[in-house]
Formats: sequence, structure tokens, C-alpha cells
Amino acid sequence: MSDTGTAGVRRPVDGMRMRRPGLLRLGASRVAYETRVYFRSPDSVFFTFLFPFIMLGIFTAAFGARGNIGTAPDGTGGISVGAYYLPGMLAAGMLLSGVQNLAVDIAGEKGDGTLKRLGGTPLSPLSYFIGKIGMVLVTGTIQAALLMLVARFVLGIDLPTDPDTWLTFAWVSLFGVITCAFLGIALSALPRSGKSATAVVIPIVLILQFISGVYLQFYLLPEWMQNLASLFPLKWMAQGMRAVFLPESFSSLEQSGSFDLPLVALNLGIWLLVGLVLSRVTFRWIRKDA
Repeated sequence: MSDTGTAGVRRPVDGMRMRRPGLLRLGASRVAYETRVYFRSPDSVFFTFLFPFIMLGIFTAAFGARGNIGTAPDGTGGISVGAYYLPGMLAAGMLLSGVQNLAVDIAGEKGDGTLKRLGGTPLSPLSYFIGKIGMVLVTGTIQAALLMLVARFVLGIDLPTDPDTWLTFAWVSLFGVITCAFLGIALSALPRSGKSATAVVIPIVLILQFISGVYLQFYLLPEWMQNLASLFPLKWMAQGMRAVFLPESFSSLEQSGSFDLPLVALNLGIWLLVGLVLSRVTFRWIRKDA
């Protein structure tokens, strides 16, 4: 067999082997770049990173004087207002970092021509996705860690000590963050311009937070509103976080009478696949109507 024939067989194989590492290396470099840009943007830091801290502080200060939530008839037991709202704020942080931040950010990049310029470079959509999702994973992890530190050492909220509980926290967080990242990429196709992105995305995110047990006690909401919230991932993210941080006695307040973690995993898995498909179908370097 000649050298030319051997080379002719090997080159496509070598090219296939090199292509994927190249995509991953580009994606990893985009993670670092996107994270730097995120923390250099005051709007992103305030409205997505610090907002859950502010809301947890407000709820604790405003309603803390009313006493514990879930107290017995004799006035004993229950948990503090801050402890009750901590799971919801952790879930909201994932939604803000993934859905709100990416939807507004990518719509802005479409509007100012950034995506059009990237489309003319070797950067593939997969590497671009890796950069955005990796940034959300990094910022979401830092946000959750700092929020729990503030809850423990500033607000005096007790955190779980059982390793199995922290394992639940890990998979709910991972599912939630990646799902929200994909949905944020998909939602970025909805605004017709970068200028209108905030007006389109924020009301959607705000409504979901109110009906999903973030700002309001979920068990006090009317049944039709609980059913509506069950159609969206934030409700399941908040329920998973309540399973981690609230006492087992609070499980009876859930819609099904339990925290039902298998159902949480199922719904988040479905939404992750939906977000993955929608983000790939709707994403373009430029808008179709451009």
C-alpha cells in the first residue's frame, strides 16, 4: 500500500478526532470570556447575581417579626421566615442567571451585530453554547454558595448537615442551571430587538417567580395557580430546594403531600430536553427577518 493511499485513509479520521477537542477548547475559552464579561456588567451583576440576596434580606426584615412559619397550635416549632424563603431564592437565582441573563444577553448580541460577527469566525454554535452554559454554571455556583453563606452567618439560618441532602442539592442545582441556560438561549429568539429584550423577558420571569412559590408561600396559592405553575420548571426547582432546606414536616404542604423528588427529576429532565431542542432549533447567528 502506498503512503499516499494510507494518508488518504487517515486524514478524514484524524480530522474527525481533532474536530471535537477543537470545539471543546473553544467552548472552554468562551466560558472564561463570558464569565469575565458577566462580572464586568453592573446590570447583570445586580439584577441576576445580587437580586436573590436583596429579596431574601427584604423578606426576612419585613416578615420576621410575625414569628416562625409552620408553628404548632401552642406557638412552638416552625422555621424562621428567612429559612422558609431561602429555597425559593436559590431556585430564583438559577432562573435569573440562566433564563433572564442569557435571553437578554443573547438578544442584545443579535441586535448589536456581535452574533453576526461571530458567525463569520471558526466559532461553532456548540462552542458558543458551551461558553454560555459554562458561564451560567460558574456564576450560579458562586451565587448559591454566597447566598448560603449569607443565610448562615448573617441571617442565622441553619443549613442541612446530612450528606444525602447535599447530594439532592447538587443534582437539583445541576439540572436547574443547565435547563435554565438552554431555555434562556431559546427565549432569546423571542424579542425582535436587543432594546426590547428586557421588556419581553423580565415580565415572564417575574410572573413565574410569583406563581412558583418564590415570593409567595406556594401552599397558600389557589389550586389552579399551582397547577399552572406545575407546567413550568421553576416550580419543580423550588420544590426540590424545599426538599433540601425545609424540615420533612413541611412536605405535607406540597401539592401532592410530599416533596416527591422522583417527579422533580422527571419534570426537570423533560424541560432540559425541551430547552436543548428549542435552543438548537431557534438559535441563529442573525435573525431570519434581519
